[in-house]
Amino acid sequence: LSTAIACFQTMLPAKVKPVSGRKSIVMEKWVRLSSLEVRLTPKQLAAWTYVRDHETVRYSDLRRAFPNQAAKLVQNGALEVFELERAEEIVSAAAAEDPLLLNAAQQKVMDEILSSDDPVWLLRGVTGSGKTEIYLQLAARALAEGKQVLILVPEIALTPQMIRRVSVRFGEHLAIYHSGLNDQEKYEQYRLVRTGRASVVVGTRSAVFLPFASLGLIVMDEEHDSSYKQDSQPSYHCRDIAIQRGKYHSCKVILGSATPALESYARGLKNVYHLVELKERVNGTFAPVTVVSMRDAMRRGGSGILSDVLKEKMAQRLAKHEQCILLLNRRGYSSRLYCRSCEEPLMCPHCDLSMSWHRDIRRLKCHTCGTERLLPAVCPSCGSTAGFTTFGYGTQKLEEEVLSVFGDVRILRMDADTTGRKNSHAAILEAFGRHEADILLGTQMIAKGLDYPDVTLVGVISGDEGLRRTDFRSCETTFDLLMQAGGRSGRGEKNGEVVFQVFDPGHYAVQSAAKHDYLSFFQNEMQFRRAGQYPPYTYMIALTLTGRDAAATEKTAVRMKQEIRGDLKIIGVSSLVKINDLTRCRILLKGKNLDEMRRAVSDFLQTTELNLKGLKIDINPIYLE
Repeated sequence: LSTAIACFQTMLPAKVKPVSGRKSIVMEKWVRLSSLEVRLTPKQLAAWTYVRDHETVRYSDLRRAFPNQAAKLVQNGALEVFELERAEEIVSAAAAEDPLLLNAAQQKVMDEILSSDDPVWLLRGVTGSGKTEIYLQLAARALAEGKQVLILVPEIALTPQMIRRVSVRFGEHLAIYHSGLNDQEKYEQYRLVRTGRASVVVGTRSAVFLPFASLGLIVMDEEHDSSYKQDSQPSYHCRDIAIQRGKYHSCKVILGSATPALESYARGLKNVYHLVELKERVNGTFAPVTVVSMRDAMRRGGSGILSDVLKEKMAQRLAKHEQCILLLNRRGYSSRLYCRSCEEPLMCPHCDLSMSWHRDIRRLKCHTCGTERLLPAVCPSCGSTAGFTTFGYGTQKLEEEVLSVFGDVRILRMDADTTGRKNSHAAILEAFGRHEADILLGTQMIAKGLDYPDVTLVGVISGDEGLRRTDFRSCETTFDLLMQAGGRSGRGEKNGEVVFQVFDPGHYAVQSAAKHDYLSFFQNEMQFRRAGQYPPYTYMIALTLTGRDAAATEKTAVRMKQEIRGDLKIIGVSSLVKINDLTRCRILLKGKNLDEMRRAVSDFLQTTELNLKGLKIDINPIYLE
């Protein structure tokens, strides 16, 4: 249901994608011997011999080795210059780490995967159960057969640790592909894969499109993560592409997670995917979880940010020179500013959303469209000059609170505001790994995949805030966040503990996460999904129409609903919040047969006379606002 050109735009790196005015590929000067006979000095002869022995040499390398001779050899015709596309230096290291000895549970999973030809595997392993070691040992077997390996991670923040583990294990040619690379770097990584120079690729969602010649294994770590779904058209899910590529290359696809997506686990139970499980941690112990009711804590006069329980546990861990992770899934200083007079929030001028206050730069930001503005002197709603008061808090205010309680404690903050610079994710995590900070504080990007043996306390602040959302996945995303964040504690030899600060401690998502009980959550949530006929019991297609003229957009959406025909349920038209000055209307299709639903939409697109500019089609949307 997407145009071919939109698919090519998504699949190809910017340097080769079919767009007008694309940037040219960076070329490099190289030299080789010419056919001329030239008299050379002894030093020039040494440089000439160097080129002869290597056949072709990058000119910059020759100048570095023979700074006074390189230019003269070119000038006198002894060397000829030619150009090649600049090639990325491969990430390579001498293999310095042997495979770990698998425990009985890991070995059982490994043997089962190797003894079956089933193409798609769902590995549900609790946090710290040793899933990554299984990935690496399966990868070693694929590499030994001369095949390539693709390891997918959901976020840039997770690539540094996976890159380190892969490089020290194999010492193999390694390509890295994620959104933090510039256009030229992406193109160079693309060519490493295309030419076969890269044996292993570690990358985020878009790496699934790289031009592999012979894939032997695809691993999709944290397969439940919403980052694997692309929001813009074409709204593909990386899982679907990975499975299709596995089918094409006849290689196994391993979907791994401590908290698989409900759809994935349901497919595992129905043998659509081959389900294997690791139910115990490698070190044999789960970090105990303390659930703190913030309603009760605030009634007793405590802080609305850090409970007395969490502060006491942090003090104990810091006194032992151990590390803590604090997670608050909201950046900025304060989530809203309200007028002291009319009590209206300061809204984004382009969206129907309130702006967040970033006190460090003294600016308001819209976290949806990116608009920034100075704090106004007068209220735009009532004209009052009485000023504004804050509501809610983000990572910046949490950092301030921690410093006010613990004084000179060393803190690293990791959120969208601190990771804007290139390689900043890796720099922050490496510094924390070297124990240059006592506390790592951040948003959901620190909730998963990180493995630090000195982290013995994880505190999740406002852990159940996601339950306030009306989206049908709100319970699942809340449970995932709590489970994944809690799994960062006590992964080494030291015992760890976890604190969930929540307002609804009795909710089944909180209780299941506190007990590390995925199955009880799955059973509870599936009852809700069945009652509402949400996935995995039905398929959904969201048709969202956007436009600057509100009346015209709504009128077109109503006509769309009238023209769509098929064995499906049509819900809407629903008016969504304005984003970037665009009115948005959504029609939701539900049905049991996804192919029939696609055909219904395709027939509508081919026969309608409506102007559908601004239509986005999302098959199986992750979120519904």
